[in-house]
Amino acid sequence: MLSQAAKYAGLKPLVIDLFADLDMQDLATDFRQVNTLSKTDLAPAVEYFIKHYAVTKVIYGSGFECYPESLFYLNSCLLMLGNTPEVFARQLNKQFFFSTLSALNIPYPIVVFKPPDCVDGWLLKPMQGQGGIGIRACQVSDSANDRYYWQKFQAGKSYSVLFVTNGQEVQVIGFNRQWCIGLNEAQTYVFSGVTNSARLSALHKAEITVWLQQLVLAFQLKGLNSLDFIHDDTCSHILEINPRPSASMALYDEDLLLRHLQACSGVLTPFSDKPFVQTGYQVIYAQGDVLIPEHFDWPYECRDIPKAGNICHTGQPICSIIAQQNESQSVSQQLLTLQQLILNKLQRF
Repeated sequence: MLSQAAKYAGLKPLVIDLFADLDMQDLATDFRQVNTLSKTDLAPAVEYFIKHYAVTKVIYGSGFECYPESLFYLNSCLLMLGNTPEVFARQLNKQFFFSTLSALNIPYPIVVFKPPDCVDGWLLKPMQGQGGIGIRACQVSDSANDRYYWQKFQAGKSYSVLFVTNGQEVQVIGFNRQWCIGLNEAQTYVFSGVTNSARLSALHKAEITVWLQQLVLAFQLKGLNSLDFIHDDTCSHILEINPRPSASMALYDEDLLLRHLQACSGVLTPFSDKPFVQTGYQVIYAQGDVLIPEHFDWPYECRDIPKAGNICHTGQPICSIIAQQNESQSVSQQLLTLQQLILNKLQRF
């Protein structure tokens, strides 16, 4: 997604990536595949780009939630275009994050940092999580651990809002409806998809926008970010901030990476209020072990296309898909149809 956005902005993408998907390779001027986002794995790739392309700046995407120390390394040798490592780390400090929400009088589901007396209706969530990975129902056997916290289950629908900020002002790009999938008993709330059709009232959107303004100032956010929240028809409850470009970027036609760069330098440009096309993005997960065959005919709606010979194990992402329609219900149906088509074709090999 970031490679495509960079290309669209007229840049030459130099990419460090875990998967080296085929469409990323087509977009990138050059790339390096790494095993993890640890400093040990990142450093040789970073040094390669500095040596061969005189790189001085970097934009980061998802995955650093488990390797926040790597952002400090990147920031030590390159100019970071996005939230600083310190700002990123504050989002991972859940005690600080939720106490800040309390101070601002912004609602959120009840959280505790030790096992509740009764586990019914509680979720166990990792401190350094992303995309819902590792979230599951609380169990009696769960013990106190500084790698997790407990959150009371909040009924409602899951939403996000994509926004850009220069550290002082906020521009909302769009409100999005998102959903999750249960891959197994230990992975019951994994991010599955998102659409830019969000049936929220103007009043609720305005309330969220006011909260965003407060959060930007409180956490010193810059560039593209997204905010996840639960809405139960009467009230919204904040879940977390993703202090980086998120998957919902793929839902909008605007040159969002350029807006990200401008915002990081303190500039917010006027945003078009033209109607946007109903768009959905969904991750397709393997329902069993899948060997990616040679010369597989991937539909044009596919993104993050894996290399032939790769094995996608049960529960791992195979690829992602994009759908566009005039109505949100049609988008959802198209995503489901595409997913089943791809899974059926793969099963025949």
